[in-house]
Amino acid sequence: MNSKVKWRRSFRYAYEGVKYALSTQRNMKFHFFAAFIVLLLALYLHLPKLEILFILMAVTLMIVTELINTAIEKAVDLAMPDRHPLAKIAKDVAAASVLVSAVFAAIVGMVVFYEPIDHLFRSARQAEGHSFSAAMVWILLSLVILTIIVLETRFSTKGSRLRLSLLAALAFAIATFIASYVSITFVALLAYLLAILVMLVLYDKRSRSFPSLILGGLVGCFVAACVYYLVN
Repeated sequence: MNSKVKWRRSFRYAYEGVKYALSTQRNMKFHFFAAFIVLLLALYLHLPKLEILFILMAVTLMIVTELINTAIEKAVDLAMPDRHPLAKIAKDVAAASVLVSAVFAAIVGMVVFYEPIDHLFRSARQAEGHSFSAAMVWILLSLVILTIIVLETRFSTKGSRLRLSLLAALAFAIATFIASYVSITFVALLAYLLAILVMLVLYDKRSRSFPSLILGGLVGCFVAACVYYLVN
């Protein structure tokens, strides 16, 4: 009985550690969201077991290194409240482990998802050679801006205000527009990669919250998709 109590207590402590990291660490929130999207995409694309295993390995490694990095940061802050070169080295090395795991996860994602996404893009394009003009681009950007303004003003109250990132919406709208018209899947993926980089820069500068960036990106993709289907 005593061993069962210890096991439950250890499990509860571990769960509290995950909750603390998720509630206080901004990078951990992004890692969990990325893992959620990746796993949903893996289910949607019906990936084989081996590729799903690699994805789970990459996701687990990324989250574990972030947890270790958080633990090292708090331990260093407790041991050395004042700034010290050795404390900086410890934090930098711990952060480097997170970076290495993130690069590994990105490489695994590119290797695993490229062929299924390429097949999905090619099957979604029912006709090629769609023509578009510069006026369509300006109309798209104007529609995105107007949509963001309308959503922020329409769904805002005195106590709370709906915050949407305009730059994230524009970036993902342009990426969706490019992906709709190019015939090369790699170019479409690069467009979305640039949009994600814009979102990460905004998130790093703390100019917008993470939900605001995600909602803005979704609005941009939705408006661009509507424009594409209306003109074709």
